[in-house]
Amino acid sequence: MKYITFKNQDKMPMLGLGTWKSGPGEVYQAVLWALEAGYRHIDCAAIYQNEKEVGDALKEAFDKGIVKREEVWVTSKLWNNAHEIDKVEEGLQKTLADLQLTYLDLYLIHWPISLKSGVTFPKDGNDFLDYKTVPLTDTWKGMEALKEKGLTKHIGVSNFNKAKLSEIIGACQVVPEMNQIEIHPYLPQEGLVSFCKEKGINLTAYSPLGSADRPKARQKEDDPILMEHKVFKDIAKKHEASVAQVLIAWSLHRGIAVIPKSANKDRIKANLASKDIELDKDDLKAIGEITSRHRYIDGTFFTEVPGSPFKQSDLWES
Repeated sequence: MKYITFKNQDKMPMLGLGTWKSGPGEVYQAVLWALEAGYRHIDCAAIYQNEKEVGDALKEAFDKGIVKREEVWVTSKLWNNAHEIDKVEEGLQKTLADLQLTYLDLYLIHWPISLKSGVTFPKDGNDFLDYKTVPLTDTWKGMEALKEKGLTKHIGVSNFNKAKLSEIIGACQVVPEMNQIEIHPYLPQEGLVSFCKEKGINLTAYSPLGSADRPKARQKEDDPILMEHKVFKDIAKKHEASVAQVLIAWSLHRGIAVIPKSANKDRIKANLASKDIELDKDDLKAIGEITSRHRYIDGTFFTEVPGSPFKQSDLWES
């Protein structure tokens, strides 16, 4: 297994199990299968609404001796309705209770978007809190306090562009240690990846397979299907691998952690085997020559809500 090494020498396995879209009754088994197969990195979030089930699986794995707590890297994320500085710890404490843990390895601000307390998803402009009311730097101060208290070993962000990262870096005690963003060959994010590496910010790729199972509300009729591209199929055939394994190996080759989601036992094992695939220069050249560009999770569910104070430029580079 390849690892990302943090400044304090903590090591995060670069290949983890994603739990977004894993529904009730399946994520519990998926986490157990993953840990039994050798995964040591589980990625969670409060908004996935399945952390209690993930917690039950973790507890069973610890109780049965499948793995020890200190051997598993657990990441979770602060939802948008807990960005006020006095709400940040409440958000983490709820996650810790659901996961049945006393600390996280990594805690991320899920989006640079703030909602009023009690709002899960916004229906109109009244559900938001703008940057003047809740500056991102205040939310980050709340995150720094969590690390200082030992409730999480590391802190970072998700879906942050260069401008928002720079805003935090200019006013922080702790530079974000991770930025979790959508990355795949249709969205390689070269500029943002370079910026993060320059600033010492590690990266995790979500939706590495093109998020074909994302909710219907997040889909458009003309969305391309990443895994059907001929280049990936040809490389997969060459390596006697699956297209999914090729896409995962591509992120790992770039030094980027990756968290494919699956609730299928065989695919969970197959995804983990991606760590052993070595793409050669011809493979990488062929992938690098793909010019198609597409973002599957575009954030319009925040920016296009009537009265939203947020714009696409608050999320992504132009």
